[in-house]
Amino acid sequence: MKILFIGDIVGRSGREAVISKLPELRKKNDIDVVIANAENAVSGYGLNKKIANELFDNNVDLITLGNHSWDQKEMLTYIEECPRIIRPLNYPEGVPGKGDFTIQLKDGRSLLVIQVMLRLFMGISLDDPFASLSNRLKKEQLGKTCNGILIDMHGETTSEKNAFGHYFDGKVSAIIGTHTHVPTADARILKGKTAYQTDAGMTGNYNSVIGFKKDEPIHAFIKGYRIGGRFEPAQEKGELCGCIIDISDETGLAKDIQSFKI
Repeated sequence: MKILFIGDIVGRSGREAVISKLPELRKKNDIDVVIANAENAVSGYGLNKKIANELFDNNVDLITLGNHSWDQKEMLTYIEECPRIIRPLNYPEGVPGKGDFTIQLKDGRSLLVIQVMLRLFMGISLDDPFASLSNRLKKEQLGKTCNGILIDMHGETTSEKNAFGHYFDGKVSAIIGTHTHVPTADARILKGKTAYQTDAGMTGNYNSVIGFKKDEPIHAFIKGYRIGGRFEPAQEKGELCGCIIDISDETGLAKDIQSFKI
């Protein structure tokens, strides 16, 4: 099974990069499943029904969120209507939506996708991500109950992400980091045959500060306050960024991972 994972989509430039570049990339690489993190797709803050459906109509099979899950109020209800949008598994009990979804391919193969949010510097009340994922995986047997398991690991620090990757090495097909919007040069197969990348990067305009117009974030760092309210996404042409993972249908373990930015 070949999986294409798209790093955090930021604003219009990110969405346009997906629409213009994904169809050819999917066809050229014979991709079976496309997963995209889209928690910044609406002007850099959250996701709504209109843009979610736009992504689904343009070759995306499943959408993951993160700490900006609820920036657009309608997502609190729409996530219950659309199971192909998932939020972190380890949000406290009672939070809308689910943290996992199983994609069924037409040929009978299946891929379980789970999102987990790590805790260092996130500033959100979260359950233990290590325990939450461990408990969820007790219900699965890689290569038997499903052909593959992919984890969107949404977190701030490289150290926590590294620890998380090694802890679950050999138990899942792939662990791909999101949230920092900066692609890391460490896409690799871990010792236990799990594909890993600390962060898949950002799909958006890279002439920016993590996808946003440069002046306001720079002002905030220098002066200690924002000029206005929310930062505005950069509007120049965006790049599609992420990775392609090839996993064995028999064992569910990874055979290859390649990162890209186009």
